[in-house]
Amino acid sequence: MAAICQAAYRRAALFCRSHSNYVRKMRYLNELKEDDSLCRQAQTSGTFYLFHKLSPFLQKDGKKYLIPQLSAAEMKSILEKLRETEQWIEKSVLIGCSDEHIPHFALDLAGALERSVIEAELKGSFTDLRRALFVVDEKDSPLLASAQALLRWHDSHQYCSKTGQLTQKNVAGSKRVCHTSGVTYYPQMSPVVIILVSDGSRCLLARQPSFPQGMYTALSGFCDMGEAVEEAVRREVAEEVGLEVESLWYSASQHWPFPSSCLMIACHALVRGQQSEISTNCLELEDARWFGLEEIMEGLKREPKSAKQDDGSFLPWFPPKQAIAHQLINEWVHQQTS
Repeated sequence: MAAICQAAYRRAALFCRSHSNYVRKMRYLNELKEDDSLCRQAQTSGTFYLFHKLSPFLQKDGKKYLIPQLSAAEMKSILEKLRETEQWIEKSVLIGCSDEHIPHFALDLAGALERSVIEAELKGSFTDLRRALFVVDEKDSPLLASAQALLRWHDSHQYCSKTGQLTQKNVAGSKRVCHTSGVTYYPQMSPVVIILVSDGSRCLLARQPSFPQGMYTALSGFCDMGEAVEEAVRREVAEEVGLEVESLWYSASQHWPFPSSCLMIACHALVRGQQSEISTNCLELEDARWFGLEEIMEGLKREPKSAKQDDGSFLPWFPPKQAIAHQLINEWVHQQTS
Protein backbone atom coordinates (compact mmCIF):
# COMPACT_ATOMS: atom_id res chain seq x y z
CA MET A 1 0.00 0.00 0.00
CA ALA A 2 2.83 2.36 0.88
CA ALA A 3 4.50 1.61 -2.45
CA ILE A 4 1.28 2.45 -4.31
CA CYS A 5 0.94 5.75 -2.41
CA GLN A 6 4.56 6.65 -3.15
CA ALA A 7 4.09 5.91 -6.86
CA ALA A 8 0.94 8.05 -6.95
CA TYR A 9 2.74 10.87 -5.14
CA ARG A 10 5.61 10.73 -7.65
CA ARG A 11 3.17 10.92 -10.58
CA ALA A 12 1.36 13.85 -8.98
CA ALA A 13 4.66 15.63 -8.28
CA LEU A 14 5.78 15.07 -11.87
CA PHE A 15 2.46 16.48 -13.15
CA CYS A 16 2.76 19.57 -10.95
CA ARG A 17 6.34 20.23 -12.05
CA SER A 18 5.52 19.93 -15.77
CA HIS A 19 2.21 21.82 -15.65
CA SER A 20 2.51 24.01 -12.58
CA ASN A 21 3.01 27.36 -14.30
CA TYR A 22 -0.08 27.32 -16.49
CA VAL A 23 -2.30 25.42 -14.06
CA ARG A 24 -1.39 27.64 -11.13
CA LYS A 25 -1.88 30.75 -13.22
CA MET A 26 -5.38 29.67 -14.33
CA ARG A 27 -6.37 28.64 -10.81
CA TYR A 28 -5.07 31.92 -9.40
CA LEU A 29 -7.12 33.89 -11.93
CA ASN A 30 -10.19 31.84 -11.03
CA GLU A 31 -9.65 32.58 -7.34
CA LEU A 32 -9.40 36.30 -8.09
CA LYS A 33 -12.71 36.14 -9.97
CA GLU A 34 -14.49 34.35 -7.15
CA ASP A 35 -12.93 35.97 -4.07
CA ASP A 36 -13.63 39.70 -3.77
CA SER A 37 -11.26 40.26 -0.84
CA LEU A 38 -8.40 38.47 -2.60
CA CYS A 39 -8.99 40.47 -5.79
CA ARG A 40 -9.16 43.74 -3.88
CA GLN A 41 -5.81 42.88 -2.33
CA ALA A 42 -4.43 42.06 -5.79
CA GLN A 43 -5.39 45.55 -6.98
CA THR A 44 -2.74 46.92 -4.61
CA SER A 45 0.05 44.95 -6.33
CA GLY A 46 -1.20 44.60 -9.89
CA THR A 47 -0.61 46.57 -13.07
CA PHE A 48 -3.14 48.72 -14.91
CA TYR A 49 -3.92 49.36 -18.58
CA LEU A 50 -5.67 52.69 -19.08
CA PHE A 51 -8.63 53.50 -21.31
CA HIS A 52 -10.67 56.65 -21.87
CA LYS A 53 -14.14 56.20 -23.37
CA LEU A 54 -13.00 52.69 -24.37
CA SER A 55 -9.92 53.96 -26.25
CA PRO A 56 -6.66 52.39 -24.99
CA PHE A 57 -3.70 54.50 -23.88
CA LEU A 58 -0.55 54.07 -25.99
CA GLN A 59 2.92 55.55 -25.91
CA LYS A 60 5.12 55.93 -28.97
CA ASP A 61 8.72 54.77 -28.81
CA GLY A 62 10.40 55.56 -32.13
CA LYS A 63 8.33 53.71 -34.73
CA LYS A 64 6.77 51.37 -32.16
CA TYR A 65 3.61 51.81 -30.13
CA LEU A 66 3.71 50.45 -26.59
CA ILE A 67 0.95 49.71 -24.08
CA PRO A 68 2.25 51.03 -20.76
CA GLN A 69 1.51 49.01 -17.64
CA LEU A 70 1.12 51.27 -14.63
CA SER A 71 1.79 49.84 -11.19
CA ALA A 72 -0.75 50.26 -8.40
CA ALA A 73 1.58 52.81 -6.77
CA GLU A 74 1.79 54.80 -10.03
CA MET A 75 -1.98 54.72 -10.38
CA LYS A 76 -2.42 55.98 -6.83
CA SER A 77 0.13 58.74 -7.40
CA ILE A 78 -1.55 59.91 -10.62
CA LEU A 79 -5.00 59.97 -9.06
CA GLU A 80 -3.70 61.91 -6.06
CA LYS A 81 -1.79 64.36 -8.25
CA LEU A 82 -4.88 65.03 -10.32
CA ARG A 83 -7.03 65.26 -7.18
CA GLU A 84 -9.05 62.13 -7.68
CA THR A 85 -9.71 59.43 -5.09
CA GLU A 86 -8.32 55.91 -5.08
CA GLN A 87 -11.89 54.63 -5.33
CA TRP A 88 -11.55 54.84 -9.11
CA ILE A 89 -9.32 51.76 -8.95
CA GLU A 90 -12.35 49.78 -7.79
CA LYS A 91 -13.90 50.40 -11.23
CA SER A 92 -11.12 48.36 -12.85
CA VAL A 93 -11.68 44.88 -14.31
CA LEU A 94 -9.37 41.87 -14.18
CA ILE A 95 -8.04 40.91 -17.63
CA GLY A 96 -5.28 38.41 -16.83
CA CYS A 97 -1.99 37.94 -15.05
CA SER A 98 1.67 37.40 -15.85
CA ASP A 99 3.52 34.11 -15.47
CA GLU A 100 4.82 35.58 -12.21
CA HIS A 101 1.21 35.93 -11.02
CA ILE A 102 1.14 39.72 -11.26
CA PRO A 103 -2.52 40.53 -11.97
CA HIS A 104 -3.43 42.83 -14.87
CA PHE A 105 -6.39 45.20 -14.69
CA ALA A 106 -8.04 47.54 -17.19
CA LEU A 107 -9.44 50.87 -16.04
CA ASP A 108 -11.47 53.42 -18.00
CA LEU A 109 -10.88 56.92 -16.60
CA ALA A 110 -13.64 58.67 -18.54
CA GLY A 111 -15.68 60.64 -16.02
CA ALA A 112 -12.74 60.91 -13.64
CA LEU A 113 -10.12 62.82 -15.59
CA GLU A 114 -9.98 64.81 -18.79
CA ARG A 115 -8.40 62.95 -21.67
CA SER A 116 -5.88 65.72 -22.43
CA VAL A 117 -4.80 65.93 -18.80
CA ILE A 118 -3.91 62.24 -18.65
CA GLU A 119 -2.16 62.34 -22.03
CA ALA A 120 -0.02 65.28 -20.94
CA GLU A 121 0.81 63.67 -17.60
CA LEU A 122 1.78 60.28 -19.04
CA LYS A 123 3.15 61.50 -22.41
CA GLY A 124 1.03 59.34 -24.65
CA SER A 125 -2.38 59.30 -26.29
CA PHE A 126 -5.67 57.46 -26.19
CA THR A 127 -6.11 55.77 -29.54
CA ASP A 128 -9.16 54.35 -31.31
CA LEU A 129 -9.13 50.58 -30.78
CA ARG A 130 -9.42 49.75 -34.50
CA ARG A 131 -6.16 51.57 -35.11
CA ALA A 132 -4.50 50.44 -31.90
CA LEU A 133 -4.98 46.74 -32.70
CA PHE A 134 -2.89 47.09 -35.83
CA VAL A 135 -0.04 49.25 -34.54
CA VAL A 136 0.84 47.49 -31.27
CA ASP A 137 2.84 44.29 -31.04
CA GLU A 138 0.90 41.26 -32.30
CA LYS A 139 0.92 39.54 -28.90
CA ASP A 140 -0.67 42.60 -27.24
CA SER A 141 -3.65 42.93 -29.60
CA PRO A 142 -5.78 40.21 -27.93
CA LEU A 143 -5.23 41.82 -24.53
CA LEU A 144 -6.49 45.21 -25.72
CA ALA A 145 -9.46 43.61 -27.46
CA SER A 146 -10.56 41.57 -24.45
CA ALA A 147 -10.00 44.49 -22.05
CA GLN A 148 -12.14 46.86 -24.10
CA ALA A 149 -14.83 44.23 -24.60
CA LEU A 150 -15.14 43.67 -20.84
CA LEU A 151 -15.18 47.40 -20.09
CA ARG A 152 -17.83 47.93 -22.78
CA TRP A 153 -19.97 45.11 -21.36
CA HIS A 154 -19.97 46.67 -17.89
CA ASP A 155 -20.80 50.07 -19.34
CA SER A 156 -23.85 48.70 -21.20
CA HIS A 157 -25.13 46.25 -18.56
CA GLN A 158 -25.54 48.41 -15.49
CA TYR A 159 -29.23 47.61 -15.06
CA CYS A 160 -31.10 44.37 -14.49
CA SER A 161 -33.28 43.41 -17.46
CA LYS A 162 -35.82 41.86 -15.08
CA THR A 163 -36.23 44.58 -12.43
CA GLY A 164 -34.62 47.66 -13.97
CA GLN A 165 -32.54 48.04 -10.81
CA LEU A 166 -28.82 48.85 -10.81
CA THR A 167 -26.59 45.79 -10.90
CA GLN A 168 -23.35 45.54 -8.93
CA LYS A 169 -20.12 44.23 -10.40
CA ASN A 170 -17.88 41.97 -8.36
CA VAL A 171 -14.36 43.27 -7.72
CA ALA A 172 -12.81 41.33 -10.62
CA GLY A 173 -15.55 42.41 -13.03
CA SER A 174 -16.25 38.80 -14.03
CA LYS A 175 -19.99 39.22 -13.33
CA ARG A 176 -22.72 41.63 -12.26
CA VAL A 177 -25.46 40.85 -9.73
CA CYS A 178 -28.93 42.29 -9.23
CA HIS A 179 -29.46 42.04 -5.49
CA THR A 180 -33.19 42.70 -5.88
CA SER A 181 -33.92 39.76 -8.18
CA GLY A 182 -30.87 37.63 -7.34
CA VAL A 183 -30.01 37.34 -11.04
CA THR A 184 -26.31 37.07 -11.91
CA TYR A 185 -25.15 38.35 -15.31
CA TYR A 186 -21.96 37.17 -17.01
CA PRO A 187 -20.15 38.73 -19.99
CA GLN A 188 -21.14 37.08 -23.25
CA MET A 189 -19.76 36.84 -26.76
CA SER A 190 -21.80 36.58 -29.94
CA PRO A 191 -20.75 33.74 -32.29
CA VAL A 192 -19.89 34.89 -35.81
CA VAL A 193 -18.89 32.64 -38.70
CA ILE A 194 -16.24 33.95 -41.08
CA ILE A 195 -15.91 31.93 -44.26
CA LEU A 196 -13.37 31.79 -47.05
CA VAL A 197 -15.23 30.32 -50.02
CA SER A 198 -13.29 28.51 -52.76
CA ASP A 199 -14.24 26.76 -55.99
CA GLY A 200 -11.00 24.77 -55.95
CA SER A 201 -8.81 27.19 -57.89
CA ARG A 202 -10.12 30.59 -56.79
CA CYS A 203 -11.28 32.14 -53.52
CA LEU A 204 -14.15 34.55 -53.01
CA LEU A 205 -13.73 37.83 -51.15
CA ALA A 206 -16.19 40.68 -50.65
CA ARG A 207 -16.48 44.19 -49.28
CA GLN A 208 -19.15 46.26 -47.54
CA PRO A 209 -19.70 49.97 -48.24
CA SER A 210 -18.32 50.84 -44.80
CA PHE A 211 -14.94 49.16 -45.47
CA PRO A 212 -11.81 51.22 -46.21
CA GLN A 213 -11.49 51.74 -49.95
CA GLY A 214 -10.00 48.75 -51.74
CA MET A 215 -10.26 46.30 -48.83
CA TYR A 216 -11.74 42.86 -49.49
CA THR A 217 -12.19 40.14 -46.91
CA ALA A 218 -13.90 36.81 -46.22
CA LEU A 219 -17.68 36.56 -45.84
CA SER A 220 -19.01 36.73 -42.28
CA GLY A 221 -22.24 36.83 -40.33
CA PHE A 222 -23.77 36.25 -36.90
CA CYS A 223 -25.08 32.81 -36.02
CA ASP A 224 -28.85 32.72 -35.57
CA MET A 225 -30.37 31.47 -32.34
CA GLY A 226 -30.22 27.67 -32.17
CA GLU A 227 -28.11 27.44 -35.32
CA ALA A 228 -25.06 25.17 -35.62
CA VAL A 229 -21.84 26.54 -37.14
CA GLU A 230 -22.29 24.39 -40.25
CA GLU A 231 -25.81 25.72 -40.77
CA ALA A 232 -24.67 29.31 -40.28
CA VAL A 233 -21.88 28.91 -42.85
CA ARG A 234 -24.21 27.49 -45.50
CA ARG A 235 -26.89 30.10 -44.82
CA GLU A 236 -24.50 33.09 -44.92
CA VAL A 237 -22.91 31.98 -48.20
CA ALA A 238 -26.33 31.42 -49.76
CA GLU A 239 -27.68 34.77 -48.50
CA GLU A 240 -24.71 36.94 -49.39
CA VAL A 241 -23.42 35.53 -52.69
CA GLY A 242 -26.07 33.04 -53.84
CA LEU A 243 -23.81 29.97 -53.73
CA GLU A 244 -24.44 26.55 -52.22
CA VAL A 245 -21.68 25.11 -50.01
CA GLU A 246 -20.71 21.55 -50.87
CA SER A 247 -18.30 20.93 -47.99
CA LEU A 248 -16.69 22.93 -45.20
CA TRP A 249 -14.06 22.59 -42.49
CA TYR A 250 -13.10 24.50 -39.38
CA SER A 251 -9.85 26.47 -39.21
CA ALA A 252 -9.56 28.50 -35.98
CA SER A 253 -11.31 31.04 -33.76
CA GLN A 254 -10.57 34.55 -32.53
CA HIS A 255 -12.15 37.04 -30.18
CA TRP A 256 -13.00 40.23 -32.07
CA PRO A 257 -14.38 43.34 -30.33
CA PHE A 258 -16.31 44.78 -33.30
CA PRO A 259 -19.15 45.67 -33.44
CA SER A 260 -19.33 44.25 -29.91
CA SER A 261 -17.69 41.24 -28.30
CA CYS A 262 -17.70 38.50 -30.95
CA LEU A 263 -16.25 35.02 -31.24
CA MET A 264 -15.09 34.67 -34.84
CA ILE A 265 -15.34 31.03 -35.96
CA ALA A 266 -13.22 30.72 -39.09
CA CYS A 267 -14.05 28.11 -41.72
CA HIS A 268 -13.15 27.18 -45.27
CA ALA A 269 -16.03 26.32 -47.61
CA LEU A 270 -15.97 24.64 -51.00
CA VAL A 271 -18.53 25.21 -53.75
CA ARG A 272 -18.81 23.38 -57.06
CA GLY A 273 -16.81 24.95 -59.86
CA GLN A 274 -19.71 24.47 -62.25
CA GLN A 275 -22.01 26.46 -59.93
CA SER A 276 -19.79 29.40 -59.01
CA GLU A 277 -21.68 32.33 -60.55
CA ILE A 278 -21.99 35.01 -57.88
CA SER A 279 -25.32 36.68 -57.10
CA THR A 280 -24.44 39.47 -54.68
CA ASN A 281 -26.86 40.56 -51.96
CA CYS A 282 -26.65 44.33 -52.44
CA LEU A 283 -28.31 45.00 -49.08
CA GLU A 284 -25.24 43.62 -47.31
CA LEU A 285 -22.36 43.80 -49.78
CA GLU A 286 -20.98 46.43 -52.12
CA ASP A 287 -19.06 43.88 -54.16
CA ALA A 288 -18.03 40.22 -54.17
CA ARG A 289 -15.68 38.57 -56.64
CA TRP A 290 -13.40 35.64 -57.30
CA PHE A 291 -9.64 36.06 -56.87
CA GLY A 292 -6.97 33.86 -58.44
CA LEU A 293 -3.83 32.75 -56.61
CA GLU A 294 -1.52 35.33 -58.22
CA GLU A 295 -3.87 38.21 -57.42
CA ILE A 296 -4.21 37.03 -53.80
CA MET A 297 -0.45 36.81 -53.33
CA GLU A 298 -0.01 40.33 -54.71
CA GLY A 299 -2.79 41.65 -52.48
CA LEU A 300 -1.21 40.13 -49.37
CA LYS A 301 1.94 42.18 -50.04
CA ARG A 302 -0.01 45.39 -50.57
CA GLU A 303 -0.63 47.93 -47.81
CA PRO A 304 -3.59 50.34 -47.82
CA LYS A 305 -1.41 53.35 -48.65
CA SER A 306 0.13 51.60 -51.66
CA ALA A 307 -3.25 50.43 -52.98
CA LYS A 308 -4.31 53.83 -54.34
CA GLN A 309 -3.58 54.35 -58.04
CA ASP A 310 -2.94 57.55 -59.97
CA ASP A 311 -6.51 57.63 -61.30
CA GLY A 312 -7.91 57.53 -57.75
CA SER A 313 -9.04 53.91 -57.89
CA PHE A 314 -7.78 51.29 -55.45
CA LEU A 315 -6.11 47.95 -56.02
CA PRO A 316 -7.48 45.16 -53.79
CA TRP A 317 -5.83 44.72 -50.40
CA PHE A 318 -6.68 42.38 -47.55
CA PRO A 319 -7.03 42.50 -43.74
CA PRO A 320 -3.76 42.72 -41.76
CA LYS A 321 -2.19 39.67 -40.12
CA GLN A 322 -3.83 40.35 -36.73
CA ALA A 323 -7.25 39.53 -38.25
CA ILE A 324 -8.34 35.92 -38.61
CA ALA A 325 -9.45 36.63 -42.20
CA HIS A 326 -5.75 37.08 -43.02
CA GLN A 327 -5.06 33.62 -41.60
CA LEU A 328 -7.81 32.08 -43.73
CA ILE A 329 -6.41 33.68 -46.89
CA ASN A 330 -2.87 32.53 -46.03
CA GLU A 331 -4.12 28.98 -45.45
CA TRP A 332 -5.82 28.99 -48.83
CA VAL A 333 -2.58 30.17 -50.50
CA HIS A 334 -0.69 27.36 -48.75
CA GLN A 335 -3.24 24.80 -49.96
CA GLN A 336 -2.91 26.05 -53.53
CA THR A 337 0.88 26.14 -53.56
CA SER A 338 1.41 22.78 -51.85
